[in-house]
Amino acid sequence: MKVLGINAIYHDPAAALVVDGEVVAAAEEERFSRRKHGKRPLPWSAWELPELSAAWCLRHAGIRPEELDAVAYSFDPALMVTPEETGLFDDGDVMRQKYAQMAPDFLAHALPGLDPAKVHFVKHHVAHAASAGKAAPQRDNAVLVLDGRGEAHSHLAGRYVDGQLEVLAGQSLPHSLGLMYEELTDHLGFLRSSDEFKVMAMASYGKPRFLGELSELIRATGDGGFVTERIDFTEFAPRLGKDEPWTEAHADLAASVQTRLEEVLVDLARWVHEQTGEKTLTMAGGTALNCVANTRILAESPFEQVWVQPAAGDAGTALGAALHVAAELGERTEPMPGAALGRGWTDDEIERWLETAAIDYERPDDVAEAVAEVLADNGIVAWFQGRSEYGPRALGHRSLLAHPGFQANLERMNDVKGREQFRPVAPMVLLERAPDIFSRGPIPSPYMLFVHDVAEEWRDRIPTVTHVDGTARIQTIDPDTEPLVHRMISAFERRTGLPVVVNTSLNTAGRPMVDDPRDALECFGSAPVDLLAIGPFVVRRPRPTPRP
Repeated sequence: MKVLGINAIYHDPAAALVVDGEVVAAAEEERFSRRKHGKRPLPWSAWELPELSAAWCLRHAGIRPEELDAVAYSFDPALMVTPEETGLFDDGDVMRQKYAQMAPDFLAHALPGLDPAKVHFVKHHVAHAASAGKAAPQRDNAVLVLDGRGEAHSHLAGRYVDGQLEVLAGQSLPHSLGLMYEELTDHLGFLRSSDEFKVMAMASYGKPRFLGELSELIRATGDGGFVTERIDFTEFAPRLGKDEPWTEAHADLAASVQTRLEEVLVDLARWVHEQTGEKTLTMAGGTALNCVANTRILAESPFEQVWVQPAAGDAGTALGAALHVAAELGERTEPMPGAALGRGWTDDEIERWLETAAIDYERPDDVAEAVAEVLADNGIVAWFQGRSEYGPRALGHRSLLAHPGFQANLERMNDVKGREQFRPVAPMVLLERAPDIFSRGPIPSPYMLFVHDVAEEWRDRIPTVTHVDGTARIQTIDPDTEPLVHRMISAFERRTGLPVVVNTSLNTAGRPMVDDPRDALECFGSAPVDLLAIGPFVVRRPRPTPRP
């Protein structure tokens, strides 16, 4: 059974392939097209499909379009209501609905040989739910989906029992925690449906002094749903234009909305637990990328485990839709094997790229040791290894690495990437050493989707990755699943005594994460990075010739 999943309607177009119940490939279109998020979530872009990522998924598995049993499209236009009925009064929905209805023909054109009749529409939030509940290691689980919007809803609460979804609640539009957070993102001068994580970072610099007023406007209803009233954010802080400096009031507004979001999410999680009694909560939707909220849900709800899909945003609905349709067609699906589901290259292929680029390179005895030596000397390393990650987090395959022991390295890394200085960078830590340094959040934490408190005695030792509030968004490195990364950090620890390295995504501001060797070489050539570790090879930054 071969099922291709497609996300296209709003943003972050992506494709995923499930063969005989197993996830074999998944990738976001931005990694191929080099357009951040693939496209903007505008009505007239709804027809644009993840043609490049879909074609790659099929090539990777050696499957022709005519051999597919089904294509799962993560949106059902039949479930849309009028702009007036949603309460959003978005006339663009008429165009979105029309384009979605035509998706089977668009897909047949993009993938010659595909029978349009094989395209299945999947409700957007069911696709989100399947991307968590069916992809998680635990087959039975509760599931919570929260994002900006689907066809007519912004939320789904339910449970999976032996792979079957039971929907327990949903929230109709216009009430939406995701859209509310998008509005705040825009108010603070950032790009909506893109920069919400910047609001979360800014919140750490403020105090939630507007929480009382917001508690009346954003609240759970006790029946699995919630209310988000219209909020005039100018009552709390003036609107910011792009790149305008923010003030204490803006940070306090971000902190207040972030805190209220966390409180409502905890209420929703407690309700789902009351209905299901499950030990594990799985989460998806863009709101599930809010790692501060995820940590509070784990700490304050009765669930023993919280599992968040690493591509929890709309890109992940391609995976969820494929898993859902595969199950509908009688296939028993398996959990996702990890996030490394994108493109990869053999050593010979990488060497041909390097030769074509006509640059000097080496093949050290052990690339892990070579990288550890540069990091210990406070160099910055571009790390390109294995298959690329599915989702927005760099998880040790497409990363920028640095020494965590120097406070100045935070500013240095943000300068390298060309981004705001209030943005934190994250630590990768050896799994076996993580409990000595980090607490509160879950360990293991392989997908960097929770925050952890940094132990007091470690904050001065790893200041680069310790956020202003004393937390860090960690990724634990298991030697069984990431042996090369584990070996590299172990070699760094032997030299420095620190079982932690700085990890941020291998890209510069406004650009998608590096995906293929050409991207890596271009990034290395344009950013002040000391070493490129690409497969078993290293490329060193030439030292400038002194001027006479």
